[in-house]
Amino acid sequence: MSGYARSRLLAELSVVSRRYIASYALFNQAVADHLGLHPTDLQCLNLLTLEGGPVSTGRIAELTGLTTGSATRLVDRLERAGYVVRERDAGDRRRVLVAPVPERAAEFGRVWERLGGGWIALFDDLDDGQLALFIDHMRRTTEFSARQAARLRAGELP
Repeated sequence: MSGYARSRLLAELSVVSRRYIASYALFNQAVADHLGLHPTDLQCLNLLTLEGGPVSTGRIAELTGLTTGSATRLVDRLERAGYVVRERDAGDRRRVLVAPVPERAAEFGRVWERLGGGWIALFDDLDDGQLALFIDHMRRTTEFSARQAARLRAGELP
């Protein structure tokens, strides 16, 4: 591939990526509105359901990039909305953990399934190598985005 053709593809990738990110942010807002949540609270709930068990508010701060104070306020909102509960850590009674409420987490999961049911079909025509490429891309993008968000929070503008 010539340098010119690659440059054109990279320019197109830049435009498509920006549209993709914007469409996902708008989709996230619509889902949050539907559930009566703030978009950040929705994604925190999403991340909590992926953790596999109760987590500390400190872990929520790590997952979201929020300060511990902001993470505490986020948990307060999710608790008031009935999506999470605080519980004492069985191993250390001084420690409080946050856990999704199973019924509300199931409701949240059903909304994702109804909205994203056709999403998997987008990949039906791809072979295993192409799917692996998508998975690798999503992992790398997730890691890159987390690093860039940390830089912004630290006051480092790219």
